[in-house]
Amino acid sequence: MAEETITFQTSEKNGWTLWAVRGRLDRMTAQEAGERADQVFPAAQRFAVDMSGLEYLSSAGIRVLLRLTKQAKTEGKEFALVAPSGMVKVVLAESRMDMFATVYATVDELPLY
Repeated sequence: MAEETITFQTSEKNGWTLWAVRGRLDRMTAQEAGERADQVFPAAQRFAVDMSGLEYLSSAGIRVLLRLTKQAKTEGKEFALVAPSGMVKVVLAESRMDMFATVYATVDELPLY
């Protein structure tokens, strides 16, 4: 029941498309997350994943984020991860995602455009 464990919301802030992911990004929800990202990512020049409401991140979720990171690089777009906390922050650090994507502590830290 992926619909019960993950939600998505898109907004704009300072020239960035913010894609807020709430709940659990794991093997049960990764496919849906990838499909939803594919709906909003193409129109964005600057894409940030707001992780402030993300409670859990598995290796399947990391794969979704890596795919978006690679796609952004290929298309010359800016990509960032924003506001990870708790275990999500630990998983990002242990997976070395900060080597592939810029991580900001808060949405307000995103560069202005």
